[in-house]
Amino acid sequence: MIQELHDIQAAAGATFAELATKEIVPVSFGNDAEAIAATKKGVALYDRTHWGRIQIADSDRLRFLHNQSTNNFNILKPGQGCDTVFVTSTARTIDLATAYATEDAVLLLVSANRRHQLLELLDRYIFPMDRVELTDLTDTTIAFSFIGPESTQLLEKIGVTELENRPYATHKLINFAGMEVRVAVGSGLATPGYTLIAPASDAAKLWHELVKAGAVPMGDRVWEQLRIEQGRPAPDFELTDDYNPLEARLLHTITYDKGCYIGQETIARLNTYKGVKQQLWGVQLSGAVEPGTTVTIGEEKVGKLTSFTETESGFFGLAYIRTKAGGEGLKVQVGAVSGEVVNVPFLSS
Repeated sequence: MIQELHDIQAAAGATFAELATKEIVPVSFGNDAEAIAATKKGVALYDRTHWGRIQIADSDRLRFLHNQSTNNFNILKPGQGCDTVFVTSTARTIDLATAYATEDAVLLLVSANRRHQLLELLDRYIFPMDRVELTDLTDTTIAFSFIGPESTQLLEKIGVTELENRPYATHKLINFAGMEVRVAVGSGLATPGYTLIAPASDAAKLWHELVKAGAVPMGDRVWEQLRIEQGRPAPDFELTDDYNPLEARLLHTITYDKGCYIGQETIARLNTYKGVKQQLWGVQLSGAVEPGTTVTIGEEKVGKLTSFTETESGFFGLAYIRTKAGGEGLKVQVGAVSGEVVNVPFLSS
């Protein structure tokens, strides 16, 4: 089923690569500049099928997820959703996930390289008395995202009008061209858009219909550039055992008054005592530099570069910078390259 999707994508010029997690993804459609332009003036279509989709069902599902991550699940009604962070017992970041509450389940969209870890983590915390059912839907579903200012107009073309101006992660199950598709507000980036989840059996047909409606196919390489430019932290780069959600500036995912959950004590203490020693920022760079490079001011080490990309407007990175060193406008050195600390839209939204 997914091979049929890949065949259509290959016919449209896609080149593919295998991730460390073994998923095959379209890296580029040979149209990177056009795809970037579409995210700014039109609609780009990004294949997120390699991301994980985990379903949590049965009557204790909201309470269970409420106790496992940073956001408030107990208030979610069917058709609503939120971003949440899964953390270790010492509040170190594992993954940034998006949750969609339905009538009888919660669907989590998680990073490809955290899917198995999160399945194991969640399974470990299901106790005999818990009415919780965990299912990995990754291989039986697909996920696509619209990214760009014309996304709402494109949705209208396919008959969806109810989600305009609705809160982030609001979602609805629709019937489109004989296919059952869940459409949710949010592109996964700071750019406006929507995310669509559907059965894997409809993958090729849905992709074809969306491109026919005017969406410009976009590969993983452009997504990676955009996520760095916009400041979306990613596992193995910004989300690791070295950092917590407050340092990653994922404040929209944290509910401080929700009661006990894994990592809660550490997060509450950091917030109460203003204990955040470093924060994630964008860095405009004068040249290319490897992630992992130390950030300095004079002889003093003030941080570390975690991601790097080259954009049409120059070189750009994400870095954790010591809070006491300063923030936006700070002039720094990253290895042999000079840089200036800037804000990024994903972290300031």
